[in-house]
Amino acid sequence: MKEKILAINPGSTSTKIAVFCGEECIFTANLSHGIDELSQISGFEGQYEYRKKVILDELSKANIEISGLQAIVGRGGLLRPIPSGVYAVTDAMKKDLNKGWLDSKHPANLAALIADDIVRTIPGARAFIADPPVVDEMDEIAKLTGHPRLRRKSILHALNQKAIARKHSKAVGVPYEEMNLIVAHLGGGISVGAHRKGLIVDVNNVLDGDGPFSPERSGGLPVGDMVKLCFSGEMTQEEIRKMIVGRGGIIAYLGTNSAREVEERISTGDRDAELVYDAMIYQVAKEIGAMFTVLHGDVDAVLVTGGIANSAMVVDKLKSRIEKLSTVFVYPGEDEMSALAMNGLMALRGEVAVQDYA
Repeated sequence: MKEKILAINPGSTSTKIAVFCGEECIFTANLSHGIDELSQISGFEGQYEYRKKVILDELSKANIEISGLQAIVGRGGLLRPIPSGVYAVTDAMKKDLNKGWLDSKHPANLAALIADDIVRTIPGARAFIADPPVVDEMDEIAKLTGHPRLRRKSILHALNQKAIARKHSKAVGVPYEEMNLIVAHLGGGISVGAHRKGLIVDVNNVLDGDGPFSPERSGGLPVGDMVKLCFSGEMTQEEIRKMIVGRGGIIAYLGTNSAREVEERISTGDRDAELVYDAMIYQVAKEIGAMFTVLHGDVDAVLVTGGIANSAMVVDKLKSRIEKLSTVFVYPGEDEMSALAMNGLMALRGEVAVQDYA
């Protein structure tokens, strides 16, 4: 009998779920949570109870019996830095997810907690996470900043970057562990990683003010001006944090985080929208160029993925800046639900080692 696996991927205003039977997806749903609805929920514990109930209700409506699940795989949250791979959900992991290891209780932290809670009602079922955002394979030289009190951190779209890199390696018939790739994930946040022989040896911190700006994040900002702003008394720490993540980037300039809306404005002659959009693409191209130096110019391909990779405008403008460096392949959208399930499937079949988070 084929293994039945539930994948859970909570985002800021939605929770994606999918049920797989072996390699086949038999059910998927994107459960939207309205801003007004979420504002009525008190704290992290309230979010946990609310999203768990929504997931179980949706599965019940679809006549999917959770008793038939062999595994639940959640999107990993903001944990301590760990190597890539599949991890069993442990008490130590749950403690860090509840605490918010990076002073951030991102909705992704909820996935493993919900998965573990549900599998406790299913004899023999197991709870996993796979390739969380804190995957750390960076070279030590890449972590130095210019001052010993501050170090660069690896926080990225690890799940999708790894999944797309493996998808490409399969398509070209070369093992991922034998390739050098640059993967650019373009979404609400943007991460650009240098993949050397199966390891992401350098990447911009997608969460914390580093790299290109994006629809919702500021990317790198002038340090001196940020210091002045932090001590000006004009904004609280939380307001500055929101300026960097959530209200930075395109939404700060144009009042929207929708790439589609920005392109519509450009089509009507909005030059401000065009300048901001072009600046984002320009910064992505610069980051890709920087990763060429990390890999000593030995790059087999550049892979462009994420939701914004569906935009012909973005892809064309980006290619015009980088295609002389290497062949560019576009994998629009994201493959996170399938990646979660396939990691869980490989763990159940013993094809990958299940690691401990301790």
